[in-house]
Amino acid sequence: MLSPLAPDLWELNAPLSIVGMAIGHRLTVARLADGSLWLHSPVAHSAALAEALIPLGRVAHIVAPNAIHDTYLEGWFAAYPQARFHGARGFARYRPDLKFTDTLGDTPDPAWAPTFDQHGLRGIPRLNEVAFLHRASRTLILTDLIFNLGPDMPFLSRLLLKLNDCDCKFGVSRLFKTTIKDRAALRRSVDQLLAWDFDAIVVSHGANVPSGGKALLRDALTFL
Repeated sequence: MLSPLAPDLWELNAPLSIVGMAIGHRLTVARLADGSLWLHSPVAHSAALAEALIPLGRVAHIVAPNAIHDTYLEGWFAAYPQARFHGARGFARYRPDLKFTDTLGDTPDPAWAPTFDQHGLRGIPRLNEVAFLHRASRTLILTDLIFNLGPDMPFLSRLLLKLNDCDCKFGVSRLFKTTIKDRAALRRSVDQLLAWDFDAIVVSHGANVPSGGKALLRDALTFL
């Protein structure tokens, strides 16, 4: 069920359709220095997934990396009341029913500071997406900043994705671009990401990039 990406780093890519677009949804799991688990952008909770996580470690931190990635969170709140839930800025406004224990910013929580760098993307106040760098594997973990959907999509999905300017390419969707309120601020954030030492990229929607990710990201964001 969970596929390894690197030592102490796993993924699960699950189906997800939004307004007719089959874009998928990726959960990323990291084991932290204390042996506990960090879950990024969880997919739907299930007994099978909970069972698969047990041998990896204790679920301690569940991360909602931007303020619109809330589809499946209720199930995780119910299943792991002892965990800490870290939400992007803005969740309190849009989902007051979700009682996060922590708000994500630029400073990594002490529990994962030995494992990750993080940066809150500026200029997109509706999302307030936070990017993460898994230092040991040189892997950048993104959410909605980049889609990487390929030609294997169903016909209707490809048509809708083409309208959204994210069909068969590593790039920024038209929908994401509508959330940009300050291009200069977002450009500065992108420069911060590009200053990090990464090669691989994990995306929430589409195929991951196992190598050469920095050049792809730089090219995809030249419009800023």
